[in-house]
Amino acid sequence: MKFINYLQSITGISIFPLIALIIFTVFFTAMLIYVFAMDKNTVARISHIPLEDNLPSSSFNDPLL
Repeated sequence: MKFINYLQSITGISIFPLIALIIFTVFFTAMLIYVFAMDKNTVARISHIPLEDNLPSSSFNDPLL
């Protein structure tokens, strides 16, 4: 018996793809809103982090890093 036959025999299995799509859509939308609502100075500071060699030790406690 193929795996698809096992899935077809489970009652209510068709709701899981819909739930996954809803979770993905909500998460993706929330991340888009978060990114577009960020302060531009914070984005500029975070964008330079990989390029900086000499970070002060206090910056390791910064929650945005």
